[in-house]
Amino acid sequence: MGKESGSGSTGSSSSSYTPYTINSSGTNSQGNSYDNRTQPGGNAYHYSNSNGSYYYSNANGSSYYNIGSGSSTYTAPDGNVYKK
Repeated sequence: MGKESGSGSTGSSSSSYTPYTINSSGTNSQGNSYDNRTQPGGNAYHYSNSNGSYYYSNANGSSYYNIGSGSSTYTAPDGNVYKK
């Protein structure tokens, strides 16, 4: 697969974005899509589930999880957890 560039979520609940390059992507046997990304700080990961939830693991150590019904959890690089 070719590499794609775009704007991906930094994992924060704000509207800030970080450029990234998709290194590989696909769909697993449960119908969930995923991709491995390179961000300016290193490697990152993203997946989207068929139930509407999605997850970002970022190069800076932060992560963002949205369960698909408006509830979300952001874990900052320092380990602090924020829920919405």
